[in-house]
Amino acid sequence: MKFASCLTWTTGVIALVAAIVPIAAQCADTAPYVGQPASTHSAAHAAPAAAAQVDRGRYLVRIGGCNDCHTPGYAVAGGNAPDAQWLVGDRLGMQGPWGTTYPSNLRLLIPSMTERQWVDYARAMQPRPPMPWFNVRAMSDADLRAIYAFVRSIGPAGEPAPAALPPGAAASGPVVRWPG
Repeated sequence: MKFASCLTWTTGVIALVAAIVPIAAQCADTAPYVGQPASTHSAAHAAPAAAAQVDRGRYLVRIGGCNDCHTPGYAVAGGNAPDAQWLVGDRLGMQGPWGTTYPSNLRLLIPSMTERQWVDYARAMQPRPPMPWFNVRAMSDADLRAIYAFVRSIGPAGEPAPAALPPGAAASGPVVRWPG
């Protein structure tokens, strides 16, 4: 009885090792040693991962409302603005007790930073209203990195947004007055 039990256990361990070794060999291929170039196998796996990261960033920008202010005419077009116009900032000012602010051109701002700088910036930012900075701060690091990947993927475009104006200063273009 003891021998049969030991044989069953040994057979099970051998089967487990036989199943794990090929998987471990594949993993070894995808994780090169520091200082060594990545193999073609790992590069092939990186492309889908990068594409998934960009797609997630695109999704977060869309549902997070980033385009509502940072893409000219996005809300008026029912969210149907061409991708080429996404996140280029706007000259439509938001005016309230804080003065007049303009949605920044994220396609110029974000690519000027490293991914780490962007995450740190997003964690610490507290711009003037109506920017919902508290929502950006609530995002996970993974979400912020995905947004970074998406914005970098669509490339720089547009001009910098106008500078903010202090309370009482007249804006030269159209404004939305807050509160409503």
